[in-house]
Amino acid sequence: MNRLTAAIAASGFACFALLYTPQPVMPQIAAEYGLGPGSASLALSAATLALAVVVVPIAMLSERLGRRPVIVVSVLVAALLGLVLPFAPNYEVFLGLRVLQGVAAAGVPAASMAYLADALDKKKLGAAMGAMIAGNSLGGMSGRLVTGMTVDWLGWRGSVLLAGVFGLVAALVVVFFLPKAQAMPKRAPKGMKAALKDPVLLSMYAIAVLLVGTFISFYNVAGFQLSGPAWLETLVFLFYGFGSTAAAFAGRLADRFGRGKVLLLCIGVLALGALASLVWVPLGLAIVTAGFFASHTTASGWVAARAPEHARGHASGLYLAGFYVGSSIGGTSGATAYEEWGWGGLVLVILGWLALAAMLVVCSQSSPVNSAPSGASRGTAPTPPYARCEGVGAAPRATRLDTKWTGEG
Repeated sequence: MNRLTAAIAASGFACFALLYTPQPVMPQIAAEYGLGPGSASLALSAATLALAVVVVPIAMLSERLGRRPVIVVSVLVAALLGLVLPFAPNYEVFLGLRVLQGVAAAGVPAASMAYLADALDKKKLGAAMGAMIAGNSLGGMSGRLVTGMTVDWLGWRGSVLLAGVFGLVAALVVVFFLPKAQAMPKRAPKGMKAALKDPVLLSMYAIAVLLVGTFISFYNVAGFQLSGPAWLETLVFLFYGFGSTAAAFAGRLADRFGRGKVLLLCIGVLALGALASLVWVPLGLAIVTAGFFASHTTASGWVAARAPEHARGHASGLYLAGFYVGSSIGGTSGATAYEEWGWGGLVLVILGWLALAAMLVVCSQSSPVNSAPSGASRGTAPTPPYARCEGVGAAPRATRLDTKWTGEG
């Protein structure tokens, strides 16, 4: 892993650690304020919904200011707010600070995908995207473990403060190690139009909503479903290690075999995990975690490879908007379904979301190639015919005439 990829991974680590630290202590927050699972989930949804609202404007801002300044300022401000958050005097102020933290953190997901797409060859993009999302996975796991493992001793406020310190350390790594961009990103006034008119990109945005809603819903209510000390229940977040491994592996598979096929496989793994949770919740969570991070790696890589060069920031921002809409609205909807119908009802809702996501992938695989992406007008070779059966934007397969291509980053 080079300096660029390591710094981007650290930015994802910090962002996800800070965003998701309240999740394992939701039962404690609910007990203190007399809340149900649906209301307590706002401790997470307030930040992710705010992020979803501003991620596209910030992605557009990164087109003009450059990716690196946006990433650095974003991760630092989010980390500083993480240190203030535990001192909120009541739940309303807590939610207000979470909204601000979500706005501050938006620059990391808004600019990171486009930063990698600008800096790397497409043959290396899948592996780098896997490393970035592996950092996201490790950050989400670490932030949750810090709060969940210490809440019985420090209280939820002390555990959230400790997680904020970890987030600040990761943010400083980004400040000192993220390389300066060699050139400002190319800008075009029709970038947003290009990001919105492509049916494959539109499908990826919707798929992000469905997949993230699935994942966050399970973890939002896991603490209410499981019984035992908080530190013991928190061990389920160790499954994020599976997510980190699956993300890196899926990135390489997508580079080699095509994103459409790999994404369908990942959605199947998610469905299997949902069904397995009916037998034993921890087993289901382990499978769901691996399937989610693998699918997120594949879908986000598809967006970065598919989008025209001048619209990468816009497309990345729209994808991440879908991601965090799923995290906020989807996560709260899942928690409400659990509150009304129990774990079995939640699983049925999740399976419906996954079926819709799979249908969108199938439609994307059969979608025609972009008629004239930005690179085509500058003399770039058109996408070869095999891309049509792999899903547009898929990396080329190895052939006898291309013996150096192995699918590795």
